[in-house]
Amino acid sequence: MDIITARAEAEIEIKKSRFIAIAEPVSSLEEVKLAVNRVREEHPDATHVVHAAVVGNAGTMYSSSDDREPKNTAGRPALEVLKGSGITNICISIIRYFGGTLLGTGGLVKAYGDSVKEVLKVVSTEPLIEKTRLEILLSYEFYTLFKRIVSEVDAKIEKEDFGTGIVVTLSVAKSNYGRLVSALGDLGQGRITIRES
Repeated sequence: MDIITARAEAEIEIKKSRFIAIAEPVSSLEEVKLAVNRVREEHPDATHVVHAAVVGNAGTMYSSSDDREPKNTAGRPALEVLKGSGITNICISIIRYFGGTLLGTGGLVKAYGDSVKEVLKVVSTEPLIEKTRLEILLSYEFYTLFKRIVSEVDAKIEKEDFGTGIVVTLSVAKSNYGRLVSALGDLGQGRITIRES
């Protein structure tokens, strides 16, 4: 399975109706609701905000909504396309601005499915790898070598706070966790604190 790395957007027009698909990374069904509500706030004049989402390491949790479109003409076709993509932890919100011409049930199914296909063409993805998030406390004397170790184990620094010491929040693939902890233990000789966060 893959995950998306950043928000992406695509737009199609069918019979003067605009369909804007926004794909966002999410990690839970609660985050799906927040993402859809955010999109609603960004597009307060939209006729409909339909969504489809796939969540979980195995991609087995789903969410979709027709948002007042006829039943099974919007959320379900969008979800079926998304399920076939091999991407998880993704929410796609499809904003529709009605153009004055009714599309019929078949037209709606095609429009919402095509909207998902369009945004999937432009999303950037990476393989889903189980990661561990760590908070590391170290002194300035270790920082240069610390950065080299982080790079060698492909850890991703999320946040750095520089005060009397340095507090770094990072994520590392579980497969590289042991290497990172061992290398930092050798470097700090007990003077680098590592906590899972």
